[in-house]
Amino acid sequence: MIRVRVPGDKSISHRAALLAPLAASESVVRGLSTGADVRSSVRAMQRLGAAIECEEDEGGLTIRCPGGGLAGGAPPRLDCGNSGTTARLLTGILSGGGVAAVLDGDPSLRSRPMRRIVYPLQAMGARIEYEGEPGRLPIRVRARATGQLRPLRHRAGVSSAQVKSAVLLAGVLARVRVSASEPALSRDHTERMLAAMGAPIVFDPARTGAGEAAFDPAGWDGELDGLHLTVPGDPSSAAFLIGAALLSGRPVRVEDVASNPARTGFLAVLEAMGAGVRREPLPDQAGEPRETWTVRPPDRLRAFSIGGAAVPGLIDEIPLLAILAARARGRSEIRDAAELRVKESDRLTGLARTIESLGVNVAERADGLTIEGRTGRLRGAIETRGDHRIAMAFGVLDAAGDADLAIDDRACAGVSFPGFREALAPFSSGAASARGAPVARARGRVVAVDGPAASGKSTTARRVADRLGFVHVNSGLLYRAITWWAIREGIDDDAKAVEDSVHALALELVPAPDGLAVGVEEAISDRALHSPEVTARVSALSALPAVRAVVLDRLRRAGRRHEVVCDGRDIGTTVFPDAGLKVFLVAEPRERARRRLRERGATLTEENIEREAAALEARDRLDSSRSLSPLKRAEEAVVIDTTGRDPGEVVDSIVRLAVERRLARP
Repeated sequence: MIRVRVPGDKSISHRAALLAPLAASESVVRGLSTGADVRSSVRAMQRLGAAIECEEDEGGLTIRCPGGGLAGGAPPRLDCGNSGTTARLLTGILSGGGVAAVLDGDPSLRSRPMRRIVYPLQAMGARIEYEGEPGRLPIRVRARATGQLRPLRHRAGVSSAQVKSAVLLAGVLARVRVSASEPALSRDHTERMLAAMGAPIVFDPARTGAGEAAFDPAGWDGELDGLHLTVPGDPSSAAFLIGAALLSGRPVRVEDVASNPARTGFLAVLEAMGAGVRREPLPDQAGEPRETWTVRPPDRLRAFSIGGAAVPGLIDEIPLLAILAARARGRSEIRDAAELRVKESDRLTGLARTIESLGVNVAERADGLTIEGRTGRLRGAIETRGDHRIAMAFGVLDAAGDADLAIDDRACAGVSFPGFREALAPFSSGAASARGAPVARARGRVVAVDGPAASGKSTTARRVADRLGFVHVNSGLLYRAITWWAIREGIDDDAKAVEDSVHALALELVPAPDGLAVGVEEAISDRALHSPEVTARVSALSALPAVRAVVLDRLRRAGRRHEVVCDGRDIGTTVFPDAGLKVFLVAEPRERARRRLRERGATLTEENIEREAAALEARDRLDSSRSLSPLKRAEEAVVIDTTGRDPGEVVDSIVRLAVERRLARP
């Protein structure tokens, strides 16, 4: 499993850099994104007189600021670079604080709309003028000659966290009542940070109600508390590495990432595409939830459909989702995403034309895309138009998606994800590990655990997989699933009927929290798989050549897509003969009998133990004598007798072997 950390969340970093100078006390914020956009926010506040000290290390940018507000003086000209967040939130800050300045940016930022920000602020009484093209940067914010801003109840036609933030920031700094409502819930980082600093902000952090945030200064002393936090990882940056993992068939663990409900909508889409997603909560920071994510790829991605209220929560991830759609089975649809036309580039047109040029069928609409996924190698030239999200999306495809792409400007990804190209290296074919030393690939992705029934294979393999960060695959569940199906169909005593039908069976291994789950046209409960009827018939049916061929196909497919610990009776000899580590577990028959009886909750009488031991030995003879893939120890397998041994000791032994063979790290 690949383990990664991503740069500090860009949205939270922007707000920390812009709000810390406005506090009445000192702020210390660590782990800010070092991208060019966040640096634009830091420099703008320094130009406005904020005493921000910056340090940079491998953990990101650290800022220290004594607070106290912004200095007066001649109106500076503030270069916002390519950062729309800097320009739009600063417009609200300057308007609310009555501070004069001119806001400008690069040609890309100058082409993006400002009227949606300027209009509500002018309605509050802010003095804002366009210096060039109406509705675009540069703009001049003039200091107020007299009076306060007016209260405002703003109803936005488009969901935008930047518009909402500008209105709230103007209201807080001017200490006038404001509210902002929107048709769908957008990001709420500004609300969370202002609330953590002591401002009386009313909003819905659980995101279950209407999209409205409000500020009422009644009873508030007007002082913001200093910020003290470490910025969690950026979920949008994490999404692109997760996409690389899905395309390369590698499970990935992303440590300490921001899990604001407004930012995690793409995870639900990935689950709909068949990915397994595990979310582990961590303590909040300044009102922002944090999690560690583990994502496992499916055998093949499925198509998806998104639109409506879900889109604002995954707007930055749509370029990545479009790339995944190009590799998914079926037709994917993206609707209600017209906002992508006014980003750093017209992302809808850029995605449509570029993906189509690679040989993928794409239909572009006014508000979205329809993409028909395909397999096969993709080749072509990629024009990013200086858009970091476009560069990142096609960078993912080039690194991990069976493609040869000539990308004209990879460096622009540094706007939001410095070092993005290096971060993709572990997901590339034959790449070295993120931690430096190479890990075996073809041989190193499988640990094979074989042995007779009740020798401890499944329990041991599951715990070894957990320790190594691999996926656990229990081959016996596939045979049990087929047996369950045959019994349900009434053909379990008809070998020919089973062999004629099993190849068309929708037998699947899909990602699950504790490994890969098995299904046959529907989910099968563990109780059904281990019923007495299935147990009595599974050995006979598993000997059928057609059954074994189907199971062999599913297991090898899992081995191609995952790093696995697989247990069974022929894993090291037949299923994965090139496994990097082969283990053969044994135990005395009476010990195995006691284990099996405990699993069933049966009484451990001498008679029961003898009867069960005899049954297990008969099963061993049947499994060992079959002509096709018999139970047999591989020549190079390490034999471990589990009789009387502590299970943890057995697991430790196998993990040590995996480390010694450089299949994993300590």
